[in-house]
Amino acid sequence: QVRFVESGGGFVQSGGSLRLSCAVSAPNLRSHAIGWLRQAPGKEREGIICIDGEDGSANVKESIEGRFTISKDDSKTLVYLQMNSLQPEDTAVYYCVAFKSCAILSDWYAGSRGQGTQVVVSP
Repeated sequence: QVRFVESGGGFVQSGGSLRLSCAVSAPNLRSHAIGWLRQAPGKEREGIICIDGEDGSANVKESIEGRFTISKDDSKTLVYLQMNSLQPEDTAVYYCVAFKSCAILSDWYAGSRGQGTQVVVSP
């Protein structure tokens, strides 16, 4: 089973930036669609962004489009989430996860996520 370890969360003011990292315990990222989901306080988890393992194309949820980007380093089996122009509504625990396909951000493998990293954005 593929494992994930997230890092890079923290406290930031509105308008600031953070870069999250996800270490993936897989020999080859090209076989996986990897992305991020988040869970805000009192809300359900939502898939927000995904990168296709084969062609590197990304699917981005509309609410974060233009502010968040995803990238990966195949040689290091790392996936990154660059978050710019952060807003208080981005406050959440962010999880790295394997998606069944990047085409559907609501469809990830249950139990595949890591322990998460907390992001807090102050007004």
